[in-house]
Amino acid sequence: MTTMTEASVREFRMPDVGEGLTEAEILKWFVQVGDTVTDGQVVCEVETAKAAVELPIPYDGVVRALHFPEGTTVDVGTSIIAVDVSGGAAPAPEAPAPEAAGVTEDPEEKKPEGRQPVLVGYGVAVSSTKRRPRKGPDAAASPAPAAPGADQLNGHGPAATPAAAPAVAPEGARSRPLAKPPVRKLAKDLGVDLTTVVPSGPDGVITREDVHAALAPAAAPAPTAPAAPGTAAPAPAASFDSARETRVPVKGVRRMTAQAMVGSAFTAPHVTEFVTVDVTRTMKFVEELKREPATYGTEGLRINPLLLIAKALLVAVKRHPDINASWDEAAQEIVLKHYVNLGIAAATPRGLIVPNIKDAHTQTLPQLAESLAELVATARDGKTSPAAMQGGTVTITNVGVFGIDTGTPILNPGESAILAVGAIRLQPWVHKGKVKPRQVTTLALSFDHRLVDGELGSKVLADVAAILEHPKRLITWS
Repeated sequence: MTTMTEASVREFRMPDVGEGLTEAEILKWFVQVGDTVTDGQVVCEVETAKAAVELPIPYDGVVRALHFPEGTTVDVGTSIIAVDVSGGAAPAPEAPAPEAAGVTEDPEEKKPEGRQPVLVGYGVAVSSTKRRPRKGPDAAASPAPAAPGADQLNGHGPAATPAAAPAVAPEGARSRPLAKPPVRKLAKDLGVDLTTVVPSGPDGVITREDVHAALAPAAAPAPTAPAAPGTAAPAPAASFDSARETRVPVKGVRRMTAQAMVGSAFTAPHVTEFVTVDVTRTMKFVEELKREPATYGTEGLRINPLLLIAKALLVAVKRHPDINASWDEAAQEIVLKHYVNLGIAAATPRGLIVPNIKDAHTQTLPQLAESLAELVATARDGKTSPAAMQGGTVTITNVGVFGIDTGTPILNPGESAILAVGAIRLQPWVHKGKVKPRQVTTLALSFDHRLVDGELGSKVLADVAAILEHPKRLITWS
């Protein structure tokens, strides 16, 4: 029997996907302990704050351990899987470690020399991200650094070894409760003091379940004297009934979206303008494109009103390029973009994302149709990469697909304008002096008033409406 040595075991760490993220959640393991893996084989899928990413292993070997179960949020740089690269026999399969269990690593483990690839799945050195020092009494009461080589638990020092008669620390010198960062965030959001929570995890670690249990209604209080006649009874204290309420942790894409929307709404002064437009001719042109694909070069492409709306916005931006800009707060400058990366807001099971079509201003109508179809399919499958959501300049959000007439969209951070498209409905409309049923929609354009004044925003919105009313203007205005 071949004996595995620690030197033959390689620890694969949670990589940084290159977007400055500090953690990711393990969604699914594709391997188990004892499985043989090869260089480049996908071993798990993780979800960052921006997208779901598959991680390939960068070497051959046999899986020795999975350090975290599915559903665990892991910091970048933390080892998530151990692989024996010696080719020896694999140990008996073991279940993944509990959520809060620490990962013991040999500090003397030989590190690979030479090139350190930084592509997704190839691992990097432990994250150099610096965390802000904590304030308050916890900072003064933090334990002394552990000796080199001591096992660490979530960065909170070594687990205590039971002693025959441990000394009782003074009230002000008690060590802070052990809990992973996501658990601390949950406790903060729910208003739970971790020092009052009874831990149930290994080595005294507080878990999510412990935090939720701390919210359970306390035992009934002792009876009190009845209130005097005429005195109003006090309002009942707020309680959280787990049978009638469900609490969902905010993480991944939804958390990033929430942070971005709050930052945008309270940073950029938003102005929203509206216009109602007769799009009957545009809808007829859409049907013509579907009927005669050979004539317009749209064979096999998905043609819909959004395609012509996107093209109309691109033409309007070309006619009024100053709207395609961003605000640089640090430099106090307006950055004019000579390219258009057109964002399309997409609702996915993981939350709202806004991937964009790079250099959309250079694409013909058939090319734009192909790019839109690919963007939507990728988003629906949850495979949108972080790079696809970076660098947008203007965005379209189609609330009409939900039967909504209009809205006041919030700018995507770093962009100057966003166009909301409402539902297209058959309505009575004055056409050539007579009231006739026409297909009508409402457009709403939100823009950053720091760099887009009312005149510029109005001209852009008016141009989009004019093109949709007479789509042949795509030829004369392009």
